[in-house]
This record gives sequence, structure tokens and C-alpha cells, in this order.
Amino acid sequence: MSANATTSATKTSRTRAKKPRVIKASQHILEVVSDSGEGAQKCGQSFGLISAKMGNGVWTVEIIPAEIQPPVRTPGSASGVRIRLGEDKITNWGDETNLVIAFNEQVLLSRHRLDALADNATILIESAWETHEDPSVRQAWTTAMEELSTKSYRFINVPMEEQTLTITDNPRRGKNMFALGVLSWIYKRDMDKVRAQITDQFVKKGDEVVKANIDLVELGETWASKNIEFRIDVKPTAPEQEMVVMNGNQATAMGAIASGMELCSMYPITPATSVSHSLGDIFETFGGIVHQAEDEIAAIGVAIGASFAGNVAFTVTSGPGMALKTEFIGLAVMTETPLVIVDVQRGGPSTGLPTKVEQADLLAAIFGQPGDVPHVVMAPSTIEDCFHAVITARRIAETFRCVVMVLTDANLATGVQPFVRPALDTRWHAAPLNLEPVGDNASPYDWNNDTGLSQRFIPGQPGGMFTATGLAHDKNSKVDYSPDNNEKTMAMRSRKIAVLQSTLKPPTVHGEDDGDILVVGWGSTKGAIEEAVDRANETGLRASSLHLTFLSPLEPGLKGIFSRFKKVMTVEINYSDRVGDPYITDESRRRGQLSWLLRASTLADVDCWTRVPGQPLRPGAILDAIVKNIPIGATHD
Repeated sequence: MSANATTSATKTSRTRAKKPRVIKASQHILEVVSDSGEGAQKCGQSFGLISAKMGNGVWTVEIIPAEIQPPVRTPGSASGVRIRLGEDKITNWGDETNLVIAFNEQVLLSRHRLDALADNATILIESAWETHEDPSVRQAWTTAMEELSTKSYRFINVPMEEQTLTITDNPRRGKNMFALGVLSWIYKRDMDKVRAQITDQFVKKGDEVVKANIDLVELGETWASKNIEFRIDVKPTAPEQEMVVMNGNQATAMGAIASGMELCSMYPITPATSVSHSLGDIFETFGGIVHQAEDEIAAIGVAIGASFAGNVAFTVTSGPGMALKTEFIGLAVMTETPLVIVDVQRGGPSTGLPTKVEQADLLAAIFGQPGDVPHVVMAPSTIEDCFHAVITARRIAETFRCVVMVLTDANLATGVQPFVRPALDTRWHAAPLNLEPVGDNASPYDWNNDTGLSQRFIPGQPGGMFTATGLAHDKNSKVDYSPDNNEKTMAMRSRKIAVLQSTLKPPTVHGEDDGDILVVGWGSTKGAIEEAVDRANETGLRASSLHLTFLSPLEPGLKGIFSRFKKVMTVEINYSDRVGDPYITDESRRRGQLSWLLRASTLADVDCWTRVPGQPLRPGAILDAIVKNIPIGATHD
């Protein structure tokens, strides 16, 4: 590390004597990182909410350590939030981070080693560790700074602990609010909105706690105004419509309420658990119940039982929980009991990466059951979509007496984004139960030969008594193993899904309807893919994208759309072999899951570009993949 770099990295900021320079930016990316338990996530989440309420476009991504209580002052302890802030709508987390506020040098190393930071990033770092009384801490600081010196980072030492000790005797519980004040000054946040946000967050803990946290924020703002020589101006735009701000799990919970759901039965599992937390606060007000079951199997069993009895029920889980629910999913399909399952995907297999994002449950969701189990699989692509997807899933489940799986993921679950406040629609709710006596000749599975649909009997409905069974059965729910009956019942359960597909519209192409390359995605990658495609077209390439919501059944018209492009390639956050790796040939190669599905259903040569970094895909990386995969001889405009 050079002497100049050492001085830059370790000098204490002097009191500013001149007006700070203002850096105008259409968008900016910042991170707050600390040891787990020091509150960086609370700081970052608050900053994101404040910015969204001011009218900025916002997308946040949580930085979560793999361990519940990792050792402090280690790279593995890094916890926090990345916030992408924009003048206009923001749809993804972007590329490299421009500014970081780090509570120690070790958590900063974690971000550096992941190449998360721009080479010229500005880093505000706690200064206490450089002169710490423990020589091993000072040595760790020096070693870290030597590693960090390989990039052209600009360091600003911030005496967070020294400052917060003037208000609280426990700086671990104060640095985050001090940091929020520093960031609020740098990014020119409305301090009235900052105070209001702090009040909302801590009001249940009493006036003294609220005041202490506001004092810490104001202390950080004051310190920054005297010591930081720049400000960053990402202008907010007052929204024309009323907006709401929430993360994907909160949107899922709100969608469940808006759809008229009456029961959420689940077992806690990362990263799905906070759906039940959101519901637990308010569900009862709307007549709903949150049931925490003793395990994943019981959770889906309770949901099926409630739905069979006529209630509107759903269950929420993640990949390992989906595996445990497999047998009951088959029972719901066989008994034609409406059921919604929300799968908040995470890294796998097994326990895998429980706090990280992946899109690896697609094929398991569609095919991961013994026997033929036709059902619906759909995937929201934005936080707003999480709200509407649950409403749509409930309506499909009850209309078609089927299982509907909604695949979100950790990126959507914890990310925060503003969107237009939905105008509630009574059509979202379930219709009142028909409890009138069933007809004399009615049967619980009196399938319509054209549609596969049949009347849903509700327990207690006069004349509607029958014995439900998971065995092969006839229209009267009597066990029937005969070949003709088995063929028919299989056809009826499948035909319902075909009827649903006939109601779907072909997906919309983002960009031109023909060209050199079409990028196909699903789920939370939409914003990053579309940004990459737009950037590719700005350079003269002829690229377009297409994003799928329905994955089983697939949206119609795909083969015709694919035929208009020289190359079709999926972009996904799941594993695929790379051509050229040892033993990997075009025949032996394992492809991305959506690529595999599209190749099988359209017989088109659909290639794939997939990565499993445990974090969202960056638009810059997708852009590089588009450039590298443009067919040879493709013409540029």
C-alpha cells in the first residue's frame, strides 16, 4: 500500500471550510454494511423507504450472512442493504456500488472480494479500528487496507463510535441511526420524512427510544454537514398517483388479504417467514387466521383441510419445504381441492444457501411429484406482481379446482420498491359459497367432458356428502381402478389446465418483434434483463426480451415468436453446464431450467446463460452475455 493511499485511507476528515460540491446523478448505488446485529439492515431499509416516499425510484437488496450469529469482525459477518436510487423507476439492483458506509473493515472486505464495489467507490468507514487498543485489531485493519488498496477506492474515516457514545452507552445500538443521518445529508433527504420514518419504526418502544434515535440521526447529519465535502443529488419526482412502498413478502401478504384469503398455514423457513409476520400483524382484522404448524407437512395438510371445508387457504414455504409437501400436493390434485402454494425460492440443494437468491425450483415445481399431477405454476417478476399474483392464483385455484404454485424468490422477498397503490376490486374476492342442496343426480366429480371442470361440493351442503379419497376414483368418488376410468380421470385433470391455457394471451416482446437475439426470462430477473437489452440496443445491436409469468401451462405463441429471431437464449439464476468445460458436450450439457422446458415444449433450439452467484444478476453481466452470444454475421444498425 502506497504512502499516499495510506494517508487517504486513514486520515481523519477535517472540518469543511467551503460549500460542498454537488454531484448530480440520474441514479446511484449505495450500501450499508456492518456486523450482524449492528443494525445496518435497519439503516438501509429506512433509507430506502424514506427515498421511495420522497418520490425516488428505489430497489433494495438485503445482504444477509449465512450464519445466524457469525463471529464479529469477520468477512462472513457482513450484514446490510444495497440500495439503488434513481430519478425514475428502478427495476433491479444495478451493477457496482458507488458509495459504502461500513462499520468495520472486515465486512467491507466481504463486499470487495465479491467485486460488488466500483473501482472508484467512495467508502465511509468507522475510524475506531485503526487506532484500537488491541494490536491484533490494528493489524487486521492494516492487512485489510493493503488488500483494499488494489482498487482506487476513496476512503473517508467516520468516527461513528466516538460520536454515538455522546448519546448512547452502547454504540452497537446507535451507529446505524448515526449512519442514517450521514447518508441523509449526503443524499439530500427530507429530514422531516426521516424523523417521521424513525417515529413510525420505534413508536411502540416509547417516546424515549424515539427521541434517542432521532437525536442519533440528527447527530450524523450534523457531523456530515461539517466533514463531508460532497453531496449527491438524485432528484426525486413527486408521483402523480398515490404510491405504496413494501417488499415482496409484504406484497404477497397484502395480496392474500386483498384476494379474500382466510387462512395462511405455514412453518417458518427462510426467506419466506416474513409473509406470516406481515399477516400476523393485521390478518385477524380482515377475518383471517395465521396458523403456525408443527412442520411443513402439517402446514399444507391444514391448508388443504381448510380449503376442502370451503375456506380460501394458502401455504407459504421455500424449496426444502416444497419437497416435504410433495405427497400432500398430490392429494390436493387428486381430490381437486383448490390450493395456493407460495414458494419463496432460495439457493439449494438441501439447506444450500438459505439467505441467498436462486431460481432453481422451476422444474421441481412443475414435475417434482410422483404420478401425473397437472397444476399451475406462475412467477411474479416485480414486487408489485407479488401482490397481484396471489390474487390471480386464488381465482384460478377456485375456478379450476386445482393447485396453483406461485414462485417468488429471495430477491423479491426482501427487496423494497414503490408502486402505485392498488385500487381494491371486489371481483378479487372469492364468491360466496353455494350451500344450496345439490341436485338429485349431482356427483362430486361430475366432469364436463370438454373442460374437465366439475361442481365443488362443500361439507355440510345438503345432499353433498361423499367420501374424499386419494385413490383413483370415479365421478362419485368411489374407488375405481378400471382402465377406462383411470384414463378418463387423468384426461379430466389435465384438460382443466389446457382450458386455462386457452384463456392466456401471448407474452409481449420487449423491444422489436424480430432481431438477432431474444432473451427469455422469468421471475425477478425481468428488470435486469430489460435494462441489459435496452443498453445493447443503444450500441446498435438488435436484441429483444420476453418475460414469462405462466410456466405451467406456458403462455401461447412462443414457437412463432422464437422463429423471428436468429438466436433465443434464456437468462436464469440456476445452474447449467458451460460448453468447453471438461467432459461437457452439446449432448451431455445440462441446460438452464427454463431453457430445458422451452426446448421440450417448442422444439426450438433455445440456448441458455445462467449463473448461480447467490445474488441477483447484474444488467452489465447480462449485457456482456448478449454481446458474446449475438450470432456471427449479425448486422448492427
